[in-house]
Amino acid sequence: MDTITDTTWIRELADIGMEYGLSMLGAILVLVAGWIGSKWARKWALKVFAKTKFDETLERFFANAVRWLVLIVAIFASLELFGVQTTSLVALLGAAGLAVGLAFQGTLANVASGVMLLVFRPFGVGDAVSVAGVTGVVKELGLFTTDIDTFDNRRIIVPNSSVFGSTIENITFHETRRVEVAVGTEYSANLDEVRRVLEEAANGVAGRLDDPAPAVVLTELGASSIDWAVRVWAPTSDFWTVKQALTRDIKNGLDAAGIGIPFPQMDVHLDGSLAS
Repeated sequence: MDTITDTTWIRELADIGMEYGLSMLGAILVLVAGWIGSKWARKWALKVFAKTKFDETLERFFANAVRWLVLIVAIFASLELFGVQTTSLVALLGAAGLAVGLAFQGTLANVASGVMLLVFRPFGVGDAVSVAGVTGVVKELGLFTTDIDTFDNRRIIVPNSSVFGSTIENITFHETRRVEVAVGTEYSANLDEVRRVLEEAANGVAGRLDDPAPAVVLTELGASSIDWAVRVWAPTSDFWTVKQALTRDIKNGLDAAGIGIPFPQMDVHLDGSLAS
């Protein structure tokens, strides 16, 4: 009798193991297939959007959304294999939505900020920006984060809430930028001669635009120098090249004219006599 009981127990355990083991194996296969399928779906969505010449920023965002949708479907399908009623689960999640929202308020804030960035479009993929203490080129705007490559080729991943909640500078928004070089000359220099040299450097610099015209502005009488600002306009893509050339031409022009660029200096006046 004991032997029969033991055999029955083992058989029942084997049946349970077989039933749930197959369900578990099926769930794992569904999850793996969902993971692989989500990556494939993202690539497929990107190809479809590329053929339709969709906006690059939006196509990456929606491609990521497609991937997450496939993953969610795979998770619900794996739960079905275990006999979990997903309709009841959805209702339960809806009832617990407030608690989940409080627990994941940072994540939800990132998603909401990502949507707002898509709506207001302060920048797009490929734009050079300075935001949340990071300066670089936007590579991707995702559901939760914005990927930025710095100019020295570092990948910085910034939460969307930090991006949307800070001041955003879109460096490449306009096609042209003003290049300005500040320079100080010695007090003994003739102002008209200094202006002539600076205007010659501004007018002759390579890569500048004719409109707006270059400008040389006398800004102030500083503590150690007479301060000027030399301004020209250039295509945004050539900003740093033109600024470097303008700085070089100004220095060479002042040297050729014998006009000095003074170091900071201070005059000290002593009252009374020095003790010997």
